[in-house]
Amino acid sequence: MVANNFGDGIIQLHSPKLLSFLLLLFLLNPSATPLTFNFPSFSNGTTNISLEGDAYIDGKFIKLTKKPEELKVAENIGRATYHKPFRLQEKATGKLADFTTHFTFIIDSGHGDGMVFFLAPNGSLVNIAIGGGGKLGLPVEDLPGGMSRTQYPFVAVEFDIFQNTQPSIQDPPSDHVAIDINSLKSNITTTWNGGIDKAKLNSAWVSYNSSSKNLSVAFTSFLNGTNGTQVEIIRYLSYMVDLKQYLPDWVIVGFSAATGNDIAVHRIVSWNFTSTALVDETTMNNTQVFPPPSPSANPKSGTSNIRLLIGLGVGGCIILAGGLALVWFMFIFRKRKAVGQSDENPVVNCLIDDEFEKGTGPRKFSYRDLARATNNFHEGEKLGEGGFGGVYRGFIKNLNSYVAIKRISNGSKQGLKEYASEVRIISRLRHRNLVQLMGWCHEKRELLLVYEFMPNSSLDSHLFKINSLLSWQIRYKIAQGLASGLFYLHEEWEQCVLHRDIKSSNVMLDSNFNVKLGDFGLARLVDHGKQSPTTIVAGTRGYMALEYVTTGKASKESDVYSFGVVALEIACGRKPVDLNLESSEIEMVEWVWELYGEGKVIQAADPKLYGQFDENQMESLMTVGLWCAHPDYRFRPSIQHAIQVLNLEVPLPILPSKMPVATYFAPPTSLSMLSNQTTTSERGQTESGCYRYSTNSFQVTPYSTPQFLSTETEAQILSGYSYSTNSSQLTASPTTQFLSIDTEAQFLSTDTEEQFLSMDTEEQFLSIDTEAQVLSIDDTAA
Repeated sequence: MVANNFGDGIIQLHSPKLLSFLLLLFLLNPSATPLTFNFPSFSNGTTNISLEGDAYIDGKFIKLTKKPEELKVAENIGRATYHKPFRLQEKATGKLADFTTHFTFIIDSGHGDGMVFFLAPNGSLVNIAIGGGGKLGLPVEDLPGGMSRTQYPFVAVEFDIFQNTQPSIQDPPSDHVAIDINSLKSNITTTWNGGIDKAKLNSAWVSYNSSSKNLSVAFTSFLNGTNGTQVEIIRYLSYMVDLKQYLPDWVIVGFSAATGNDIAVHRIVSWNFTSTALVDETTMNNTQVFPPPSPSANPKSGTSNIRLLIGLGVGGCIILAGGLALVWFMFIFRKRKAVGQSDENPVVNCLIDDEFEKGTGPRKFSYRDLARATNNFHEGEKLGEGGFGGVYRGFIKNLNSYVAIKRISNGSKQGLKEYASEVRIISRLRHRNLVQLMGWCHEKRELLLVYEFMPNSSLDSHLFKINSLLSWQIRYKIAQGLASGLFYLHEEWEQCVLHRDIKSSNVMLDSNFNVKLGDFGLARLVDHGKQSPTTIVAGTRGYMALEYVTTGKASKESDVYSFGVVALEIACGRKPVDLNLESSEIEMVEWVWELYGEGKVIQAADPKLYGQFDENQMESLMTVGLWCAHPDYRFRPSIQHAIQVLNLEVPLPILPSKMPVATYFAPPTSLSMLSNQTTTSERGQTESGCYRYSTNSFQVTPYSTPQFLSTETEAQILSGYSYSTNSSQLTASPTTQFLSIDTEAQFLSTDTEEQFLSMDTEEQFLSIDTEAQVLSIDDTAA
C-alpha cells in the first residue's frame, strides 16, 4: 500500500489492481520532462557532447580552441553543444520555458579572442568560413558598408578579451561580458576582469525567466587588491528579451570560441543545465531544423495503414484510461475535501476572503496548488527563514511563473492579525518599488502569502557576502528606488502607510536589480495629518528609532530613521551593529558620524568597492543616511527632502560635527511636570512619561526620579539638544545629559536578524470568539 494525503498532492492507493492500472496509464502517457544534465568534469569517454571544428576533449576539459603548437594556422574555431535540444517554446500556447545554467571555464590567453555561451536552432552548425576571430564562432557574415547578417538566429552571452573595431562588431575598449542577439554589436555590455593573464578559473550563471522576459548573467570578476593580490567578486548583467521573437521552438545550447592572429585557449571545466518542461520529449521532431530535412520517399500504403491502426489503438487506450482516472480522482478529491474542511473555520475564512477580495489583483490560492508548486514545501526550495517562518520558491503552472511563498509557521510571532494586515495593505498598493502580492491562502490551519519572485534575493544577501559585490551604480539606484517607494507610502497613497520594518533584508531585488520593498506584516495605516495610535513595539534591532521604542508610536520619522540606516548600510557595506569590530566602530551610525565630523566620511565607504564609486554620490548617500538617522525625529528630513539630496537637486545639509545626544522624552500630560507616572494604553501595555536605557539590563525602563522642569526648557528636553545662539551648529543640551545612552548599551537583546515582538503576557494578541465567528479588521489598527 502506498499512502499519503491527497491534499498534499499525493493520493492513497489501496488496490494492487488500481496501482497496476495507473502504472499502465503512466506508461501509455509518458510524463513531460525538462532538459537537465550535469557535467562536474569531462573525459575522453564523454558521449553526450557534440564537438565541431577545432573543439576536442583533453583530459578533464573541453577545449574549444587549440594551442598554437597544435595548429598549422593561427586562426581556429571550435564549438561544443549538448547532444539533445530542448523545447524553448510552445507556439500553440505561446509559453516559454525557463532555464538556468552554471559553468566554469578558463581562458589562458595572450589576449586573443573570447568565447560565448549560446542558444541556436536545433540542427545549426558552426560555419568555419565566417566565424573566426572576433566572430567568436557565431554565424555572422560581413556585408559591404559595415553591415552584417546571420545565417541563423542566436542569443549569446560573450566573454570577450579582445577589442574588435570592425563595423560589424564594435567592441568596447576593454575585456567585457555582453549579451548578443543576432548580432555581434552587443545589446548590453559591462567591463570584466577574468584574470586571464593568470589563467584564473571563472564561474558564470545564466538564467532566463519567461515571465519577466529577463535574461540575467552573474559572473566572477577579479579586483586588484593590496600586495598584488586579486580579489574574486561576483558581478551582474541582465537584459529584457522575449526569446520567442528570435528563436524557434527547439534549440541547442553550448559554447563556441575562436581566435585570430593572437593566442587564446578556451577550456570548459564543468557545466550543468536545467530547463522547465513544456511538452513531452516524445513529441519532438528529431529532424534538424537547419537545414530542413529533405523530403523522404513516398511510404508504402501498407505501412501507413499499420501506423494508423497503431495510433488509433494507443490513442483510444489513453482516452479510456484518462476518463477512468478522472472519475476516480474526482471521487477521492470530494471525499478528501469533505474530510479536510472539518478543521477549518468557514465563517472566519469567509469574512477574511470577502475583505481581501475587495482589493484588486491578488487572488486566493488553494493549499494543494502551493504545496505542488514547492514540492510539498521541500527544504531545497526554501529561499530563506525569517522571524515569521520560511519563504519558498514555487512554480505556478497556470501562471507559468515562479513565485515566492511566505509560509507563516505555527510558532511564529505573526498571527492571523498580521497576516490579514499584510494582505489588506499591500494588495491595494501599486508602485514599481514595492513587492507585488499575487495571492494568499489560509487552509489546513496554514497562513500563506504568494509574492512575485525576486531572482536576486534581498539586499543584505549581497552587501554582506564576501564573494558578492554590487557595483556603485546599482547601489545608488537601490537607495533612490527605496526612497521613491517610501515616498509613495508616506505621501502619494490615499492613506499614509507606516512600514515599521524597513531593513536591508526586506529590500528585495528583481532580475534587473530594481528595488522592491517587501514584508508589510507590521505595517499600519494612518490618515494623512494624523498621528498613529500607540501600538506594540515591533521591529529589528539597529533599525528602530529611539522615540518609537520608548513610546510605541510609529511615525513617518521613525520610517525615515530606518531608511537612513539602510542608506548607510548600502554605502558602508556593513551591518548597523557589529560586535566583532572595535568598540568605536560597533555602532555604524556613531562611527560614520565621527568620521563625518572629522571631514573623513568617505573613509567609511565599503572597502569591497576598492574606490570604484562617484565621490559626490557617496558623500550624498552618507550625509542623507546620517540626516535621516538623526537621534531627534524633529531634525530628520521628510523622505521627499532626502530624495532631492540624493538626486543632487539641492545642496547637502550641514549636520553637527558631533552626533547629538540620543535622548527622548515622551510629552507629559502636564507641561509643568515630567514624572514616572504610568498609564494604561488601549492595547494593555504601560507607558511612562520618561524613559532611559539601562546599560546593565538591556531593557527600556521608566526613569525613577520625577523631574520638575520649566516650560522654557521643555522644548530642549523633547529634542535632546538645542541651537546655540552664537553658532549655527547644533549642540547637546546640558540638561539632558543624565539620559545619555552608554555606547555599550544595545537596543534590545535580540539577534540582529531576528524579529521581536514586545507585548503584555496577559494580552491576547488576536482573539477570535468561536461562537461569534467574527474577525475585526480595522484600517487604523490592523
